Parts: sequence; structure tokens; C-alpha cells
Amino acid sequence: MKLLIIEDELKTGDYLQKGLNEAGFVVDLARTGLDGYHQAMVEPYGLIILDVMLPDLDGWHIVKSLRDEGRQMPLLFLTARDSVEDRVKGLELGADDYLVKPFAFSELLARVRTLLRRGSPQPQHDRLQVADLTLDLARRRALRGGERIHLTNKEFALLELLVRRRGEVLSRSLIASLVWDMNFDSDTNVIDVAIRRLRAKIDDGFEPRLIQTVRGMGYTLDVPE
Repeated sequence: MKLLIIEDELKTGDYLQKGLNEAGFVVDLARTGLDGYHQAMVEPYGLIILDVMLPDLDGWHIVKSLRDEGRQMPLLFLTARDSVEDRVKGLELGADDYLVKPFAFSELLARVRTLLRRGSPQPQHDRLQVADLTLDLARRRALRGGERIHLTNKEFALLELLVRRRGEVLSRSLIASLVWDMNFDSDTNVIDVAIRRLRAKIDDGFEPRLIQTVRGMGYTLDVPE
């Protein structure tokens, strides 16, 4: 999924781009409103995050112009303007969400994913399957080769995330945010330990081994080629 950030504050723009890249998105960064508007008109972005106060063209005009041109991608204002009047104006112009600076990246990421789900509704299923691994979502049960795998609540949540994002390399920071609802601390090995325990239950004694480590990047679940 390709995102666009329109942000003139250097540190904030770089921070957002780095964090969203680590979360698995392809991210373009525009430093002025005019550049951002032109990019949004020619590229099929899945979502745009933009400030209000921008050089050349402010966020209000960008959102209104994009909506007037029929562009329907989700738009998220990320700005220090925190008055009720500003929030109402942003939403009435056509923005889908409004987040005030300073912000927690985990909240921003959650809002981004929520907006993307709204924009691309996916059918809901009671079961997820990869090879001979089956997740019964209603009963919160996992089976491998027809054999019941006993998992803790966190282990099931971690496995469900990996299965739903099959084939994607998920960073430790993304896993920490979505499963543990916390910011990732590079000094802790909680994610690695959790993956090791899950792998022992899901893969040991079964073929093929589904949970794979991508060195320096994170983890993925898929059938090896």
C-alpha cells in the first residue's frame, strides 16, 4: 500500500516516513503543499496524511481541491491546530480523520489502518487457512494437520496477525504495536521470545515450516517456495 505524507517540518516528516516504512508501507514525502497536491493528482495513493499549515498551499485547499476533483482516497489531517473549529472545518472539507500534534505513533498507525480498512472492505470469514494450519476465529482455536494447538490469548493474536498478513514481512515494532499495544523497545527480546514459542507450537513436528525470520527486517508466515 502506497501512502503520501505532506509535511514541511523536517523531523516530523522523516519520523513519519521511517515509522510507516517499518510498518510495511511504501511512503512518499512531500515538503510543500503544492508538491503534495501535484503528487496526489498523479499517483494512486491509498491514503494521504497532511498538515494544515504548509508552504505554497495549505492543507485546507489541498483537501477541498482533491475532493472537488473526485479523488476519494482517505485523507488524515495531522496538525498542531487543535481547536474544535479547526477539527470541524477539516472534516467538513472532506477529511476522513483529524489527529492533533503531539501524537503517539501507535495511535496514528491504528488510525491509518482503520481508514484503509474502511476504504477497502474485506469479507469477514470465520476461518483462516494456510497450508494445513487452520484458525477458527469464532472459537479462538488453532489446528495444524487436524491437531489442536493450544495457544495463549497473545499467541493466538500473534498467529492471527501473521496469517491475515500472509507473505508480508512484519517488523518487530509493528507486531509490538498491534499485538501488545506498546512501542517497541530495541533492548527487549519480547517479540523474539514470543515468535520462538509460537514457532515451537506451530512448526515443530510439522511440514512445511510456516513461520520464517527475515534477517534484519522481522517475521513472516507463508508456505516456502
